[in-house]
Amino acid sequence: MDWLDTGLLDVAGLGSANYDAARFILQRGIAAVFVIAFVSSARQFPVLLGDRGLLPMPRRPAGRPGPSPVRWPGPTLFRWHYSDRMLRSVAWSGAALAAAVVLGLPQLGPPWLPMVVFLALWLGYMSIVNVGRVFYGFGWEILLLEAGFLAAFLGSSQSTTPVITIWLFRWLVFRLEFGAGMIKMRGDRVWRDLTALYYHHETQPMPNPLSWFFHHLPKPLHKVEVLGNHAAQLAVPFLLFAPQPVAAWAAAVVVATQLWLVLSGNFAWLNALTLVLACSAIGDEALAGALRALGLDRAMPAAAVPLLGGTGAAGLPDWFSAVVLLVGVLMLVLAWRPLRNLFSRRQLMNASFNRWRLGNAYGAFGSITRVRREVVVEGWDGATWLEYGFHGKPGEARRMPRQFAPYHLRLDWMMWFLALGQPGMEWFLPFLDRLLAADPAALKLLRSDPFGGRPPALVRARVDIYRFTTWREWRASGNWWVRRPLGVLVAPRGLRR
Repeated sequence: MDWLDTGLLDVAGLGSANYDAARFILQRGIAAVFVIAFVSSARQFPVLLGDRGLLPMPRRPAGRPGPSPVRWPGPTLFRWHYSDRMLRSVAWSGAALAAAVVLGLPQLGPPWLPMVVFLALWLGYMSIVNVGRVFYGFGWEILLLEAGFLAAFLGSSQSTTPVITIWLFRWLVFRLEFGAGMIKMRGDRVWRDLTALYYHHETQPMPNPLSWFFHHLPKPLHKVEVLGNHAAQLAVPFLLFAPQPVAAWAAAVVVATQLWLVLSGNFAWLNALTLVLACSAIGDEALAGALRALGLDRAMPAAAVPLLGGTGAAGLPDWFSAVVLLVGVLMLVLAWRPLRNLFSRRQLMNASFNRWRLGNAYGAFGSITRVRREVVVEGWDGATWLEYGFHGKPGEARRMPRQFAPYHLRLDWMMWFLALGQPGMEWFLPFLDRLLAADPAALKLLRSDPFGGRPPALVRARVDIYRFTTWREWRASGNWWVRRPLGVLVAPRGLRR
């Protein structure tokens, strides 16, 4: 393979020192999200889906050879065997590996070392997602998987940054942003008449401390926000492929819009990961120029200077260049179906087209809920009904919404879908039974237990209508919500003997 020795791959743009800062941000940012994802799984998966979970993992009948009777949607380490101990081992090991990348340890070695680590993170978390069923059916799960796979081919401090990988990240951001923009335009009319934000901050799955204030912004400003969203998602993504510094400014717009979303709601790690991925379009020269324009270059520590001018490493190893080129060809082949989906009248949102969760379709909030419904869970102490408190979803009228993102509260999110009328009794009724038994593991998913660890005599679930208080109501009462009963979801039930 003498053609490799000529350096033609580098001449073709496979290796470049112009995106070392982007690599620094991508590797550590994606790894930080992996830490959160693995820790979330270690803490929540056994309670939701484990041996004694709300949706217990299916087991192969004892003594019967052969594979699990369940056909999972993709590869998983748990195909042949599952135990809570094994799940926690995978999750905590993944969190430790990801933390090492955040600290920059694998990046100090040759390019194969961070590649192996990121592939291990990808395979480990894919193993969890592929058996997670409804509790792992969120778009940011497959987004993290695809980002983790691509991060494996960014190289290390001993090599320059492969431009092909950088362009694959931009293609990922394009699908994410443009897909979200198109699903909105094809979906709910409130995105087209610019009134979506009249409702969104109040009815989104999990409001945060500032959502109340965002909701009460003037309605003309809400329309400007929607127009800005359309520009950021339908026009700006094309500029990610433009020459510098235009691509960097497009990335800055994406980052700014994601920060706006971080301020106004809780969407797990979707926004944090998106703004990290957008940094793939920021070249070293553009970043250095921006810092100089702001007068911040003089304040940069000496250790950060190489990030602005490259590592000085001489190209890429030939074998790694070949691997990156093959990955580029693979992702080019996989690009057809998501590209066609973007312009399809039946556009899919947050869908995978293959078992390896690569080349996915993304999107969010194709429709906007106009009225907020909340499932309220209560227990009977023999004299009155007492309400269980959840961490993220609204409950008591006086309790200010909290900030939890980028951590993912899976039970709270599923309660929002349940209140919308989506199927969920297969896990919700077992959840009520766990409360009847005062199961300690289930109670750890909650913010407050009104029975102090004792079992209630009965439990029930009802649905309330919630809305934000007005400025006048808030000043008079201190309440953030006004709530009124709507109906019964689950009639009072006792523990079955």
